[in-house]
Amino acid sequence: MQAAISLLKPYHRLRLNHHDHHLHRRRRHHHDHRHILYGPLLLIARSNRPMTTTGGGGSNKPGAFTTIKERVTFEREIKKSKFIAISGPISDERSAHSFLSEVRDPRATHNCWAYKVGDQYRSNDDGEPSGTAGKPIHSAIVSSGIDRVMVVVIRHFGGIKLGTGGLVRAYGGVAAECLKNAPTVLVKSKVPMGLEVPFDLLGVVYHQLQSFQVEDIKQDYETGKDNITMVTFKVDFDRVESLEDAVKANCSREIVFYKC
Repeated sequence: MQAAISLLKPYHRLRLNHHDHHLHRRRRHHHDHRHILYGPLLLIARSNRPMTTTGGGGSNKPGAFTTIKERVTFEREIKKSKFIAISGPISDERSAHSFLSEVRDPRATHNCWAYKVGDQYRSNDDGEPSGTAGKPIHSAIVSSGIDRVMVVVIRHFGGIKLGTGGLVRAYGGVAAECLKNAPTVLVKSKVPMGLEVPFDLLGVVYHQLQSFQVEDIKQDYETGKDNITMVTFKVDFDRVESLEDAVKANCSREIVFYKC
């Protein structure tokens, strides 16, 4: 653990002025049409399949997002064609491919889809005229305000052509209704932190950590310092400063914070 601790950068000492309590993550851009984001990891690469792929710059700042709790299905018949929209929560491209493989119907005429993870998104018309299926599904996702989500719309052709406008309304409409019916949850990003704590202050510190509902608490006594243990944990991004203030107010001595 001593070696691991040496890799941690001191965050600040509570008796000094502190200015910025947010993590600063690095983002790397490659020029081979791949964009790599950290937290969560999302990899978007080229594909030979017909699809629309667009990626924004992404945001690595800690924050919160709304996603759906569970898989939801919505079905509608439009001019004898059956449209089945299935939405589900995802975290990255890998989980999107997994979701698609689970819900797509190989017997259907088309399995069109779109997903969104932060500023990154991808859509696929799956044989429908370009821009008439994947794009309106993605637009429905954006309009819903839901993130980390994928919507697959399965179409069983009924013999009547809908035309370009009809397809856009059909795919976008069933996707929107599917998301409208989905139960949502607000997810806050977690900030990993660490504390060097004297043995006699462990009880005080643990009480504060529990009151702020931190997660993944770990402790290691092999710090190389007498009577000092390292406590690491994750806390909601918007509670970092309040937690520091609480620890400062309740501890009689200086406590060193680290960002992990």
